[in-house]
Amino acid sequence: MTHDHLFAFEDDFVATLRCIPMAVRLKLDRVAIKLTLRQWSRFTQADRRELLEAACDTPTEVRAYHDHLVTLVEARAREAARPLADPPAPAWEDVDRLPPAVAAFAPTVGLAPPRPDQWRALTDLQRFALIKLSRDNHDNVNFAPAMREFGLARVR
Repeated sequence: MTHDHLFAFEDDFVATLRCIPMAVRLKLDRVAIKLTLRQWSRFTQADRRELLEAACDTPTEVRAYHDHLVTLVEARAREAARPLADPPAPAWEDVDRLPPAVAAFAPTVGLAPPRPDQWRALTDLQRFALIKLSRDNHDNVNFAPAMREFGLARVR
């Protein structure tokens, strides 16, 4: 999976990129910047596409992405970019440990949590999406569709 992948469960906003796709949200966590939907909405379509397509893996790419994002927020939203108050540990990189939030949330939507072999087989972006979609303070309507898309939707 590439750094600019868009999931099928994101289809309702993919054409316009009106919401922040998971691929960009992963990059935001990597650069430790809190981007609001209001700020995202101030970006041009070209800005959004550029943020989606830009690589953000190596330390050099992370720094460049961070600096570009800070510049964009200042230029388009006319405010300073805010750092994440408590940058998350990259739990999506741990292929050997299913996060408790994912394990606990799956049964609430009638699904079995991913098995260890299934968790290991997912990409970083897929693991990131499931972690984000299982958080308490998140709109979790896409968790079950994501599980289905990733081939993990086993009924509990």
